[in-house]
Amino acid sequence: CDFEWNKRFHGLSQSFWIWVEDIESDVLYYCEVFNLKFEDLKSDEPTVMTFTLPVPNPMPQKFYIFAMSEHFIGVKSECSINLRNIILPEPFPPTTPLLKLHPLPISSLKNESFEALYPFSHFNPVQTQVFHTCYHTDNNILIGAPTGSGKTIVSELAILKIFRDSPHKKVVYIAPLKALVRERLLSWRKKYRELGKKIVELTGDFTPDIASLKSADILITTPEKWDGISRNWQRRDYVKQVGLIIMDEIHLLGSERGAILEVIVSRMRYIAWSTGQHIRLLGLSTTIANSHDMAEWLGINGPGVFNFKPSVRPVSLDIYINGFSEKFYCPRMELMNKPTYNAIMEHSPNKPVLVFVSSRRQTRLTANGLISLCAIGENPTQFVKMSDYDLGVITQKIKDPHLRHVVQYGVGIHHAGLIHADKKIVEELFLTNKIQVLVCTSTLAWGVNFPAHLVVVKGTKFFDPKLHQYVDYPLVDVLQMMGRAGRPQFDNEGKAVIFCKDDRKDFYSKFLYESFPVESHLLPVLHDHINAEIVSGTISTFQEAVDYLTWTFMFRRLVRNPSYYGVEDGSFEGLTSYLSKLVEKIIKDLEKQKACIIDNSQATVTIRSSPLGNIASYYYMSYKSIHHFAEAIEGDKEIDLEYLLQLVCESEEFSELPVRHSEDELNEKLLENLPFKSFTWDFESPHLKAFVLLQIHFNRDPFPIADYVTDLKSVLDQSIRIIQAYIDVATVHGNLNLTLLLCNLLQMIVNCRWYHENPLRILEPYMTKKHQKKFKLPHLVHDRHIHTTLVNNNVPYSKIDRIINRLHKLPQICLNDLKCTKVGSDAKVEFSVHRISNPPKSAYTPNYPKPLEEGYWAIVGEYDNDGNPLKLCALKRIRLGSRRNAFSSLSMKNPQNNLRLHLISDCYIGLDQEYDIKFE
Repeated sequence: CDFEWNKRFHGLSQSFWIWVEDIESDVLYYCEVFNLKFEDLKSDEPTVMTFTLPVPNPMPQKFYIFAMSEHFIGVKSECSINLRNIILPEPFPPTTPLLKLHPLPISSLKNESFEALYPFSHFNPVQTQVFHTCYHTDNNILIGAPTGSGKTIVSELAILKIFRDSPHKKVVYIAPLKALVRERLLSWRKKYRELGKKIVELTGDFTPDIASLKSADILITTPEKWDGISRNWQRRDYVKQVGLIIMDEIHLLGSERGAILEVIVSRMRYIAWSTGQHIRLLGLSTTIANSHDMAEWLGINGPGVFNFKPSVRPVSLDIYINGFSEKFYCPRMELMNKPTYNAIMEHSPNKPVLVFVSSRRQTRLTANGLISLCAIGENPTQFVKMSDYDLGVITQKIKDPHLRHVVQYGVGIHHAGLIHADKKIVEELFLTNKIQVLVCTSTLAWGVNFPAHLVVVKGTKFFDPKLHQYVDYPLVDVLQMMGRAGRPQFDNEGKAVIFCKDDRKDFYSKFLYESFPVESHLLPVLHDHINAEIVSGTISTFQEAVDYLTWTFMFRRLVRNPSYYGVEDGSFEGLTSYLSKLVEKIIKDLEKQKACIIDNSQATVTIRSSPLGNIASYYYMSYKSIHHFAEAIEGDKEIDLEYLLQLVCESEEFSELPVRHSEDELNEKLLENLPFKSFTWDFESPHLKAFVLLQIHFNRDPFPIADYVTDLKSVLDQSIRIIQAYIDVATVHGNLNLTLLLCNLLQMIVNCRWYHENPLRILEPYMTKKHQKKFKLPHLVHDRHIHTTLVNNNVPYSKIDRIINRLHKLPQICLNDLKCTKVGSDAKVEFSVHRISNPPKSAYTPNYPKPLEEGYWAIVGEYDNDGNPLKLCALKRIRLGSRRNAFSSLSMKNPQNNLRLHLISDCYIGLDQEYDIKFE
C-alpha cells in the first residue's frame, strides 16, 4: 500500500471491497471483502488473493479488477487484465457412459479362494464394467467415479490378478492420509490373511525393518514415505519388485501435496522404462474433467480410462446451497447453527448426520449450539439413541471434557486433538447409531469412511495460518465431504446442505455440478525433486533434466493449458525454450546453495550431487534448510545450545506449523517464562512457535491449550529427522563440538528433559532427588547387585522393585576389541558393540509420542595434548536391533593427534561412553 499506516486512524486492519467486472457488458464476476492487516505490511512479500472465475462465452477482451476502501471516501484503485493473449485449454473429453450390463457374479473370479473373500453375490455396475480390464489385462487404469461407487473393490481386482499371475511381485497402495492407510491396513490384513499374504504399513508413525519390507506382499503407505523410499530405487531391490501401484484419491494431484504423487508416478514409470519390467499403475479418483491428460501421464494405452459421471453413485444425492450475508467469519458461523439444526430436522430427523466445520474450536461451538437448540425444542436428548445405562458407562471412559459433555446429548465431536481412545469411542458410537450427529473437521472426509444420510458443510472457508486469513476450501474437499452423504446399505438418496457466504453461492451452484480440471502443483517444489534425481543419478546433464520433466503431469498440462503456468508462447519452440530456461534456473539455484556441482571441464556440461545435496535428499528435507545450517556453522563461530535450537527451528520444515488465532499473543506470554528468549522471528511465526514448544517439552510443563499437544507431536517428529541431517552436515565440516552438541539435543528431545539435568530423573517419582545425588546412572545400569546397593543407601523398600524394573528397561552396552591400525598415513579403528541386557522391541522413551528403535553413534574425534577437541575424524551410525553384538570399523584420513572414540546413544541421556584410542 502506498500510504503511511497510522494506528490512530487506521486501527489494526483496513477492509477493502475487491470485485471483478466486465465494463462493456456490465457483468459482475466476483466480489469479496478483503482485510489488510497492519502485521501484513511488516513483510516484504505482497499479499496474494486467489479466486476462480468462470470463463464467459464469448470471452471479453479485458477483466477489470477494482479495490475500494470500506472506510475512506474516494480511496479506490483499479487495474485491467488483458484476455486477448490468454490461451484457453481445449474442451474436455466426454465422460464414460455407464453401460447397462448384467451384474457379474462373484464366480467370474474363477478362483474359490478369491470368491470366499466377498460376502456379496454380484459386482455393482461400475465394477462390472471395469472387471475385464482390471482382472484380465495388464493395462494401466484410471477410474474416476464418485465416493461410494465401489472403487476399493476395483483396486482389489487388480491385486488379485497380481496374486494369481505374479505372486513374486509386490503391491504398493498409496493413500493421502495416515487414517486411510490404517483403515485399509486393518481391512486388508483381515481379508488376505486366508491367502497367506503379508501386509506392511509404511508411514511416519511406523517404519518396518528391511526384512519386513522385502517379505511383504502389500505395502500400504503415504506419498511422502514412498517418495523417500523410491528415491534410491537403484539400491533397493524391493522397489524393483513392485508390480502394481494403487494411488487412492489421485485427483489430489491438484492440491499442494499433489506434487509428491506426481513425482512418484513419474519415477515409477521411469523405473519400468529403465528396467524393462512393466509396473502397472491404477489411479482411483472422483470424476475429473481432464482425464485424457491424466491417462497420458499414467501411460494408459488402449482401454483403461473409466471417467464416469458424478451421477453414477449408487445413492442419488440432493444438494442444497444456502448463502449468508454476514461478512465476518465467527458471527457467520454462529448464524449457521439454527439453519444446521433446521436442516437436520427437515432432511434427517432420525438418521445419521455429519456436520463438517473448519476447526477444532468450531466443533465444540457447533455441538453446543445444536444442543442448545434441542433444549429450546424441549427435547434436549433427541439425538441420543441408547439407554441411560449405556450412556453412563461410555461417558465414564471418555477423557476429553468437551466430548464427554456433548455425547450425553447424542452429539459427537471429532478432530485431530482428541486422543486415540476418545476417537475410537466416538467413531464406534456414530457407526453403531448410538449418537445421531457427529460434528467433525474436514479431514475426516478423507479419513475413515463414515457415511451418513445427511451431510452439512457448515461454512466453506478455513483459516490459513500461512496467509493469516480465511480462504476457501479446495473444491475437491467440498466434493469429498458431500460424498459422505447417502449410505448404500440403507438409503435410496442422500442429502447434502452447503452453507457459504452469499457471494460464493453462484460459484458453488456452477462448479459442484461440473467435474473440475486437475492442474499440477509441481513447479513450486521442483528444486527439491530435481535435487533428489541428481542424487539418484537419474539426472546428470541439463538435457536429462529436461527429459525428466517430460515424464511429469506438469508437462502434459503445460501443453494443454500454458497460460496457467505463465507460459506466453504455447508453440513447440516456446515450450522447449521455457523448459530449458526453467531447468537452467533450477540447477543454478541448487549450485548456488551448494546442493549440486556443475562440471564445465568436458565438452558436455555435467551435473553431480554434492554432500549437502545428498543429505537433503536422504533425509527428505528442503535444500534451503541444509544450506542455511551449513552457512550458519561455517568459520570459527562458537555455537551454544540456545543458538543451535534456534537454527533447528529455523528450518523450512517448520514453515507449515499452524499458528492460529491469538496464538501469537500466547507464544509471547509463554516465551517470557522459558530459559531461551532470543529469537529473530515475530510471534506469529511458525518457527518461533516450534522454538516455544520444544522448550516447554524440555521443561515438561503443561500446555495451555489442547492444540499445542497435537502441534508438539508434529514438531518432535520433524525434529528427529532435522537433527540427524544436521549431524551429517556438521560431520562434513569436521566440527566435533557441534556434532556432540547436536547428539545431546537429540537426546533432550527424546528424553523430554534438559541435558544439564541429572540423568537419574528418569527414575522419578520412585527415586527422590536426595537419593539421586548418591548415584551415577551408568553405575546403576551395570550394577549386578543393584538391590543390595539401593538397600545400603536407604532407598525405601516399597520403591526398590519399581526402580529396578525401570533400570532393566535401559540398555547395558559395552565396547570390546577396540584396536586402531595405521594404513600408511591413514588409520582404521575396529571394535565391537556388545549388548549385555536383552534386546528390547523399542527404546524406553515414555515421554516421546511414538516408539523408537535404539541407536548409537560411534564418533572418533581428534584432541590436542590438553584434551581440547580439534576436529571430527569419522562418524558411523550403529543399530543393534535384535542382535547382541555388532562389529564395526571406521576409516580416517591422516590423523595427527590423540584420538578418542565416543559411543553416544540417540535415545538416553547419561549413558554415553568414551575410549582413548592407541595405535597398534
